[in-house]
Amino acid sequence: MAPNPFTLEGKTILVTGASSGIGRSTAVACSQMRATVVVNGRNEARLDATLALMAPGSHVKAAGDLTGDVAAIVAPLPKLDGVVHCAGIGHSKLCKQIEAEDIDLVMGVNFKAPVLLQAELLKQRKVNKGASIVFVASIGYDYPNVANGIYCASKGALVSYANCLKLELAPRLIRVNVISPGMVWTDLIVHGGMTEETLREDEQNNYLFHQYNQPEDIAHLAVYLLSDATRRMTGSNILFSAGAKRL
Repeated sequence: MAPNPFTLEGKTILVTGASSGIGRSTAVACSQMRATVVVNGRNEARLDATLALMAPGSHVKAAGDLTGDVAAIVAPLPKLDGVVHCAGIGHSKLCKQIEAEDIDLVMGVNFKAPVLLQAELLKQRKVNKGASIVFVASIGYDYPNVANGIYCASKGALVSYANCLKLELAPRLIRVNVISPGMVWTDLIVHGGMTEETLREDEQNNYLFHQYNQPEDIAHLAVYLLSDATRRMTGSNILFSAGAKRL
C-alpha cells in the first residue's frame, strides 16, 4: 500500500500563537495527524492548556515573546519540517486617528515578528530540506474595510514577504504558502471592539454561507499544506473567505 501523503507522522512542526485561536487549533490538528509539535506563545499556562488538548506525543513547549529575544527562543528548538506562523493581533482605528505607536504595535507583531523569527530559524539551520512554511494572513489585505487600515497593511506586507521567501528557499525544496482567511470566530474578533450582535449580523449579510470560519477550518488547511500531498506547491496565497463579499 502506498504511504498516506496527508499524514504528518515523522514530521516536527513549529506553531506560533499556539495558546489560542487558529494557532491552538493548528497545534491540535497537527498532533492528531501524528506530528511532533513545538508550540509557541507568550502565556505558559495557556500553552499548557493547548498541550492538554493535543494527541499524545513528544511535543515541545517553547514559550516566549516573538517581539523579544528570538535567538534565545530558536536556539533550543529541534530541526523542523514545518512552521505555521499564526501569532498576530487585531487592530481597529480610523485612518485619520492612526498614530506612530499604532503602526509600531501592529506591524511589530503581525509582520516584524514572523519575519525575524523565520530569519533566525534559517540562520540557526533549524529548517530541514523539503520543509513547508505556512503564513496565516487575512483576506483583509485585498478586502478593505473601515478602521482596519494598519491590520490590513500588515497582512499585505506578510503576503509580499512570502512571495520573496519562496524564491530564496526553492533551491532547498522548501515551500512557502499563505492562508488568507475571512473572519474567524476567535477571541481576536470577539474581544475586538464589535458586539456579538454586530458580528452575527455581518456573518449573515456579508458571507455567502452566512457563517464565519472556525479555527479548525484554517487548521485543516494548514495541515494539508504541511503534508507531502503539497510537496510541489509553493507561492500560493489561498483565500479561505467562507464566501466573504467585498464591501
